[in-house]
Amino acid sequence: MFEQAFKNLDDTLRREAGCTTELDYTEQSSWLLFLKYLDDLERARSQAAILTGKPYTFSIDEPYQWSAWAAPKNEKGEIDHNVALTGDDLLEFVNGELFPYLQKFKQSAESPDTIEYKIGEIFGEIKNKFQSGYNLRDALDEIDELRFQTQDEKHELSHLYEAKIRNMGNAGRNGGEYYTPRPLIRAMIRVVKPQIGERIYDGACGSAGFLCESYEYLRQQKLTTKQLETLEKHTLYGKEKKSLAYVIGIMNMILHGIDAPNIVHTNTLTENVNDIQPKDRVDVILANPPFGGSERKEIKETFPVKTSETAFLFLQHFIKMLKPGGRAAVVIKNTFLSNADNASRALREELLTNCNLYTILDCPGGTFIGAGVKTVVLFFEKRDPQWGVGQSQEANGQLSMLPMATERIWYYQLDPGRSLGKTNALNDDDLKEFVEFQESFKESEKSWLVDVADVDRETFDLSVKNPNAPEEDPLREPWEILEEIAALDAESAEILADIGGMAGFGFAQPAPYN
Repeated sequence: MFEQAFKNLDDTLRREAGCTTELDYTEQSSWLLFLKYLDDLERARSQAAILTGKPYTFSIDEPYQWSAWAAPKNEKGEIDHNVALTGDDLLEFVNGELFPYLQKFKQSAESPDTIEYKIGEIFGEIKNKFQSGYNLRDALDEIDELRFQTQDEKHELSHLYEAKIRNMGNAGRNGGEYYTPRPLIRAMIRVVKPQIGERIYDGACGSAGFLCESYEYLRQQKLTTKQLETLEKHTLYGKEKKSLAYVIGIMNMILHGIDAPNIVHTNTLTENVNDIQPKDRVDVILANPPFGGSERKEIKETFPVKTSETAFLFLQHFIKMLKPGGRAAVVIKNTFLSNADNASRALREELLTNCNLYTILDCPGGTFIGAGVKTVVLFFEKRDPQWGVGQSQEANGQLSMLPMATERIWYYQLDPGRSLGKTNALNDDDLKEFVEFQESFKESEKSWLVDVADVDRETFDLSVKNPNAPEEDPLREPWEILEEIAALDAESAEILADIGGMAGFGFAQPAPYN
């Protein structure tokens, strides 16, 4: 229905000198889509108010409404190009009047969970990058073809927008940090099994993939009107530091049917983990936190385990944010399982001691396009603080001062049977067996169980060592290989000599290997 409009929009963006990357295309599409969506939403609410005889006040004043400046219509319902701004006049209005007007909404909004606040937040973070008012006019005309009235229309638009985010992730550079493969997200959700009434949280939500897929997972159930309201307003929560990711995440959730997403634009790690109260804690955490970054010294000091690795700080935050009995699935680089540094070791001990780390999914190289590192997914459940008080546990002949909340870990080594890449990405079928086997912790050539009593209490090494993999043929000794090469050379020489004799001329035989 809308695929051609999206293709035309992309063509327009590629012609625009101010937009040079897939990140730019997604950013500029996002603010245009947001304003068109907002206009459709407000007009639908206005019509509903008229039918009930109630007054309705638009959030945006008339001169700044989409239908006034972006798409004024004639009597036939077509864009009136005699009235519609274009060229330098359009750029002057957008940069000099529209954006400054919308930026003020953040200060005047009643609370951060209102659509007005989101308006101010979005337009306070992004800029119009169109340098040609004529290209901008073309883009506005394409966006105006889109409609957000029905669930089917929103569903199609959400898929088209997801494709745009995926292209941004595949484009390389820093685009990939905003995109987690959706098949992996869906598998993580199916293992954790969030329920209506639980709070789901991602403290590094990026393009909100985990939140959107959680919404779709829960929407498949037969929900009452009250449950649907709970899902849309009181279930999905996220935080995001980077401006572009925040804007994309907001737009992505809106297209999935959530009018005022509960995403906060903030650096999650600036929050002191010791200040997290029981009321702040959540039931489910699904996340792929950034790794390899670094935070300021004063931020690191608020965490029990001091480290410069951003992903390790997020892991501590997530453990603190979980309610007792809460579940989490977190992507992290696979070196976390075996690194000998103090932070890695301390965090592994923390997971085994205070959480039930019940599953580790080992992902193949290429799962994350352009990431350059292999990853694992940690599935764990937070135990009650009173669990195991006064107990002790012996392992490997050593007496541990702390009882382990984790007794066994089920590992699964994901092997799609092919090399993953841009044109051969991970799909849902690749993860089907993992989800099925995980239900019963089934052992196979790809999966196995590890008894935590057998884990070294000095290193807490949890690295992936598959004991069930088929044995590979042993490597041959060098002298065996050289003997085989010499025998093959001799056989080739004999065949060439026979051929030469048949033809009436000879070939010089090569010297044998010494």
